[in-house]
Amino acid sequence: MGSREFEDAVAFLCERDGCLGVRVVGGAGDLGADVVADAPDGRRVVIQCKRYGPATKVGSPDLQRFGGTCYSVHGAQVAAVVTTSVFTKPAAQYASGTGIRLVDEAALAAWATRTGPPPWGP
Repeated sequence: MGSREFEDAVAFLCERDGCLGVRVVGGAGDLGADVVADAPDGRRVVIQCKRYGPATKVGSPDLQRFGGTCYSVHGAQVAAVVTTSVFTKPAAQYASGTGIRLVDEAALAAWATRTGPPPWGP
């Protein structure tokens, strides 16, 4: 699965779980947003997708770039980074301080199989 297919798969999960107005906006010039949607409760969800192999972790610089645009540019009420890998400790610390929700490979699998919540969930 390539990067675009991964973004499409995340968008599918959003739609499946009740989001409206789901759009895949990733690509050159996306300013960090790959999927934008409205959660079932009306909150604006902005997701960045990181399709990485098991040897590559999502680091703090990735989160900082997303954090610089997700709220101010994209109007996120829920900001999330979804990855097929894991996050570094500094990335997790940055996310905790900025309210960005992290969905690693295990949480993504749980979301996909409906055994875990979507990024906008509790």
